[in-house]
Amino acid sequence: MSVFGRVVPAALIGLSLFIVAPVSAETLNGALAKAYQNNATLNAARAGVRVTNEGVPLARSGYRPQIVGSGGISATHTVTNQRGSDILTGQFGVQIQQSIFDGFQTENNVRAAEARVRAAHESLRNTEQNVLFNAVAAYMDVIRDRRIAAFRQRNLEFLAEQVRAAESRFEVGEGTRTDVAQAQASRSAAEAQLAAARAQVQVSEATYRQLIGENPGQLQATGPAASLLPASMQAAIDVAAHQHPAIIATQHLVDAASFAVKADEGAMLPSLSATAGVSTSHTDISGLPGVGMGAETGTRNSASVGLNLTVPIYQGGGASAQVRQSKEELGQARIELDVAREQVRLAATSAWSQYVAAGQAVAANRELVAAAQLALDGVIEERGVG
Repeated sequence: MSVFGRVVPAALIGLSLFIVAPVSAETLNGALAKAYQNNATLNAARAGVRVTNEGVPLARSGYRPQIVGSGGISATHTVTNQRGSDILTGQFGVQIQQSIFDGFQTENNVRAAEARVRAAHESLRNTEQNVLFNAVAAYMDVIRDRRIAAFRQRNLEFLAEQVRAAESRFEVGEGTRTDVAQAQASRSAAEAQLAAARAQVQVSEATYRQLIGENPGQLQATGPAASLLPASMQAAIDVAAHQHPAIIATQHLVDAASFAVKADEGAMLPSLSATAGVSTSHTDISGLPGVGMGAETGTRNSASVGLNLTVPIYQGGGASAQVRQSKEELGQARIELDVAREQVRLAATSAWSQYVAAGQAVAANRELVAAAQLALDGVIEERGVG
């Protein structure tokens, strides 16, 4: 998934809305809490963070000794000149190996793993913001579409009454067939609009369920917390550039790629490790020719300690290729960081522009509704006086 798909402007993420609501109505804060707990995308992102966290102990295991125990037992039966012999052998040992110097590979692997963990946590934070932002949008979409459907229903009822009035006037000779047909056409258009509005309500409710985890009941209306927004578009862009989790996560991925390059370079350096081991073996021999049926038992104990120095001389070009590949991945990560910054800037600019345009549209629509209401009142008064 691209960075742009995960980007939500930090200027608009702080849309924490609060209103006192009746007990029977769901509030926005309650819906957000349910989305935080139930959303499948968010839970999957949390699981991904836990997976990434395990990379740190895996990398740190290079600091710790490796202890291996081994044991075995074997029995041999031999027949010579109709005489048999049995040899029973058992052995057990413990081997310990401790890395002393590995070209700084373990150190850099640990740092890279820790950087990936930090990136995963920032990505989780970005996913949380995206999910909560989408949950707010779904909450408000349900309220909006339900009200639109209610208005469409009222409009249909009004137009049905208009059809009846037109038919009544036509019957008494005060109207024409054209008036009746026009009224019927308006009613049919209103029926189609009502059907589309009800379908949109179902779509919005399905989106609500997907994001929040349960069907929407009665929802309490709320309003935007404009006081939490930055003062201007440039302020919103500055906040996003310094605090957006998508950018911070990509920065940590750049750090991880840098440590990975150093770890791969360490594979070309000498390595030193210490080894120690103890072992014991036991042999039981019985029935050998010349010794009758007696038994001979032997036990041998041994211990060893040493140092192993490994100096790479020629690795078939694999280590050099791995280093070059890691450097290219580092360059790619740096470019992706620049891409993330530009996409966050674009998203913040777009969101702020849409926010300003929406406010202007609301003001214009209120004036439109007021003017339409005034015109309707005038028509009603004119109809009343003939």
